[in-house]
Amino acid sequence: MPEASIRVARAPDGALTYAVPLPPEALPAVAPRHLLDAWDSARAAAAAERWGEPRRLLFRRGDGEVQEMLLADADAACWAAAVDAGPGLATLGGLATCLRLLALVEVLARARWMAGFFTMTREGINLHPALVRAAATLPLDAAARFDETGLRRLLSRPIPSGVSA
Repeated sequence: MPEASIRVARAPDGALTYAVPLPPEALPAVAPRHLLDAWDSARAAAAAERWGEPRRLLFRRGDGEVQEMLLADADAACWAAAVDAGPGLATLGGLATCLRLLALVEVLARARWMAGFFTMTREGINLHPALVRAAATLPLDAAARFDETGLRRLLSRPIPSGVSA
């Protein structure tokens, strides 16, 4: 089955607009390595102050309604631009990677119980491989976020030895 097409256009207000043929919760899982590569690219873009421009995502819901998501704050625009420069937001895989990346940042900022799944160093944040695997595969919700309960449940399972991100 061919991958659904995401149409991209520049809106009159200047924002890049992506017409996505499905809702956020239907976006596919991604390879953990792709998510980690996007994390590294986004960190490098932020360090270089390549902030990017606003991006408007228009998701087509199952009932035909359109759900809009605007990535306009400096951090989200920067990280989206970094992913767009790599796998691209015009593909379902690239868009899924970007939204998983943003969802991961959002949950790391609010879920104190996740402190054991990352370390902060002078070079930045290092993510535990189990967290990367979970973020790459756990479905997003309708708001393109992770269900914290589902994430906690997934991360509470024993980590098999010999499995890498």
